[in-house]
Amino acid sequence: MESPDARNVVQLDAFKPRLSLSVANAKITHGGFDGPGYDNCSGYGSRVASLGSDALSAYETLDPPPHYDFYTKTEVFGRQRRFRPSLYQLHNDPKDSSPPIYEETNAEPIRGEDSSEEDEEEQKEPPSEPTRFGWIHGVMIRCMLNIWGVILYLRLPWITAQAGIGLTWVIILLSSCITGITGLSTSAIATNGKVKKGGTYFLISRSLGPELGGSIGLIFAFANAVAVAMHTVGFAETVTELMYEHGAVMVDRINDIRIIGIITVTCLLGISLAGMSWESKVPISPSTADIFATNFVPGWRGPDGSFFGMFSIFFPSATGILAGANISGDLKNPAVAIPKGTLMAIFWTTISYLIISATIGACVVRDASGLLNDTLLSNSNCGDISCQYGWDFTECIANETCLYGISNYYQSIGLVSAFAPLITAGIFGATLSSALACLVSAPKVFECLCKDKLYPFIGIFGKGYGKNEEPLRGYLLTYVIAACFILIAELNTIAPIISNFFLCSYALINFSCFHASITNSPGWRPSFKFYSKWLSLLGAVICVVLMFLLTWWAALIAFGVVFLLLGYTVYKKPEVNWGSSVQASSYNRALSQCAGLNHVEDHVKNYRPQCLVLTGPPSSRPALVDLISCLTKDLSLMICGNVVTASPTGDLTIEASSERHVTWLNKRKVRSFYRGVVAAELRTGANMLLQGAGLGRIKPNVLLMGFKTNFSSDTPQAAHDYISILHDAFDLRYGVCLLRMKEGLDVSQSPQSHGERRISAAKMNLTGGHKHHFSPFPLPNNKPTYVYAWAVSNAVSQWSSSVVLQSGVRLAFVPVEAEPQRSTGFQKAQGKKTIDVYWLSDDGGLTLLLPYLLSRRKRWARCKVRVFVGGDADTREEVIALIKKFRLGFHDVEVLPDVYQSPQPERCVLIAHPGQDCDSGSERQQEEPWRITEQDLERNRAKSLRQIRLNEVLKDYSREAALIVITMPVGMKGACPNTLYLAWLDFLSRDLRPPVLLVRGNQENVLTFYCQ
Repeated sequence: MESPDARNVVQLDAFKPRLSLSVANAKITHGGFDGPGYDNCSGYGSRVASLGSDALSAYETLDPPPHYDFYTKTEVFGRQRRFRPSLYQLHNDPKDSSPPIYEETNAEPIRGEDSSEEDEEEQKEPPSEPTRFGWIHGVMIRCMLNIWGVILYLRLPWITAQAGIGLTWVIILLSSCITGITGLSTSAIATNGKVKKGGTYFLISRSLGPELGGSIGLIFAFANAVAVAMHTVGFAETVTELMYEHGAVMVDRINDIRIIGIITVTCLLGISLAGMSWESKVPISPSTADIFATNFVPGWRGPDGSFFGMFSIFFPSATGILAGANISGDLKNPAVAIPKGTLMAIFWTTISYLIISATIGACVVRDASGLLNDTLLSNSNCGDISCQYGWDFTECIANETCLYGISNYYQSIGLVSAFAPLITAGIFGATLSSALACLVSAPKVFECLCKDKLYPFIGIFGKGYGKNEEPLRGYLLTYVIAACFILIAELNTIAPIISNFFLCSYALINFSCFHASITNSPGWRPSFKFYSKWLSLLGAVICVVLMFLLTWWAALIAFGVVFLLLGYTVYKKPEVNWGSSVQASSYNRALSQCAGLNHVEDHVKNYRPQCLVLTGPPSSRPALVDLISCLTKDLSLMICGNVVTASPTGDLTIEASSERHVTWLNKRKVRSFYRGVVAAELRTGANMLLQGAGLGRIKPNVLLMGFKTNFSSDTPQAAHDYISILHDAFDLRYGVCLLRMKEGLDVSQSPQSHGERRISAAKMNLTGGHKHHFSPFPLPNNKPTYVYAWAVSNAVSQWSSSVVLQSGVRLAFVPVEAEPQRSTGFQKAQGKKTIDVYWLSDDGGLTLLLPYLLSRRKRWARCKVRVFVGGDADTREEVIALIKKFRLGFHDVEVLPDVYQSPQPERCVLIAHPGQDCDSGSERQQEEPWRITEQDLERNRAKSLRQIRLNEVLKDYSREAALIVITMPVGMKGACPNTLYLAWLDFLSRDLRPPVLLVRGNQENVLTFYCQ
């Protein structure tokens, strides 16, 4: 078989990108090349600035391979960060049109012509890196030192005496179970993305969001500050005992502990600022089986003599598991260090606690006098376990005067050690190291909380100093809190308080892991796989139950603080977006509820006016937005629609869907969706909204528009298209409402037709959330320049700089204020006015339902609703009976007998559209459907006169009303030209002081007096 001709074979090798020499010799870093050949990919003029000069010689493509720089938020020293090319750069040909301005904003801004040279000189040396810790020293040892604290040396023997060795093991294992589950949850959360400084608060807040994250951050920082006091009091207690043994007394026992504690915590503050650390080790002596068996069962004594009483005192010893996570910002690789170090620390400390409790319980009896003369006599009747070893403590046991034994002497562990001073040194080292760890952890957590600016008045504590950004002010605050609790000077009182706060923190950590897992968010991808969402939920429930079993009042205080801070955060709505599981859960619930409505049939009892409001940009017609918001807030759907009339392009599509409109609505506290479309004509765009807005059964059924007051000065075709939108809405079974105000609705600078936004090439809104205006701006170098006015929301940082484009044009960035929030009359209380309802035609009840919904609002509650109908006295009684059955509460019904009279003669003048003639040719009628012929005028004369007469009635009866609601007439397609129909609406609502809302339902019932 002959081989194919080589010349006919496509050699793909020739088309692969060839790197320049500089790129080929560049050092490869994590994720890609590090060298001058791979530069910035953001410039449009160079098309691909990231490739070398030979890269596009044969195979011209803008698609770069995956790179670390495309996903990171930070830069690597020594090279410029690369950017992924935008869709515009990949999709559009630069020869066809110039790139939009937002394409240039990816480039790094420069401050001036000389600043780049200065930056290069400053960046010759890499910035100094702060000290980072690995998983052993940074997490495991730190956690173990914090766990092996004051409880181990000063309370574990006493707890063993009270609960017995068996129940002490249960207490230890239960505590380890809680901390183990929490450790697994912490590991999962810590490995679901890059962890920064802030420790526990950072993990919870970025998982659950600022609402719960902020509150638990404050509680956890406070608990660590109180833990400083607990460990310091343990140290002071030991020093006081040593002083009493040698006869050294300053004041009395309590005050001595306070004095020593304050001095100690002051020294620790200095040590923490200097960056020192402490470590310690503990030896224990042998044991005997008889004493072990005796001490295995409980021996409850005193008011704290119960299982949960002992658990509340012991549990703070297990709370050191987050000591490593709390300094996550100082770890080399937090995602690796936190899981390994935390779980290893939990395992080894649990084993050590089990061994130490068994050893001390097997070596020391519960009660001993400490006197050498209390030896066993031959004729004594002794039944205590100590009698087997030649001691008789019967007298002190009976009189409850025994000073020694694990039930009475807190420092019994020192008596059974091989070298007692070593135990004393261990107590000093453990208590001081634990206090020091908490003294470092609390400010670190609080610093991150302060920098997030979730709460007022605490930002001053977030300022960092030095290369490690140490929060010195946070250290001072922790010192003050610890000093206050040291004054309590009672370890058994401080420990239960800490237990509740730590249990609350652990409950939130476990719930965070469960909640993030249950939402099935694609962003939940922890690299640590050895966790279970149901185990995390179990851990959270156990923590909450134990909180109330230990100290119910402390649990109520903890949850009270959580809910108080939660309520504040929900009310203030901080402008942060961390992609929390709460957001994912909200999406899941909304999606599930929307899908569930598909199984629910519509019923007239559940009818709600779901409004599509053609506002254009919502800020341009605030009165229309405010009135409809009163109707729909907390009741039904509201969608603000905006039609941008132009040829569809990427720029205009971005403008139409701009987030700045949503921001404006949110700041105005209007619960509304926003939908923008780009269409060649206003009617086409309105049709797109009418047919495409909504989701499932949550879709609009009422169209609301502002009245077209400028129809006489606009083109006849514009008036025809405006009325055609109403006909389209009726065809789609929409109810229709028009709002007319004497002062007009459009408050924008340039008058526009309803819902329309004309965009020119020289002035356009481009990117979501930002408004761009371009105008000449002189610079000293006389180069062509344009001002880039950036209307920034609070969530976006404001900055001002300039960017040099490829053509030498300098793009200046100047921050400007966002769109103003103009006040309207509908935002104020309406007082004791009236809402006048003219129910002249039965449209299904929408004309009555809308005023009823308005009257339920606080600002409209004092308004009296008056219903006007045409007819005679019998008609009034029928309408009153019908309204009573509807249970609307409208009692003031008036009959208008003169509504069918002819209007005043001087007003009976119908003005045809300017420039039209009476040519009724069918061809011309098709070409110009807006024309009004003599036949049209004569055929609709009676209806035209009726609208004029109704206008006179409105002026007579509703001159002082707060709002007029009137049934809107319907113009029949084919029989009434659109321009004549618009003239009817104009005659009906002209020259009225109150706002007029013309309403027409879709002729289907929206009110019922049946119960099913």
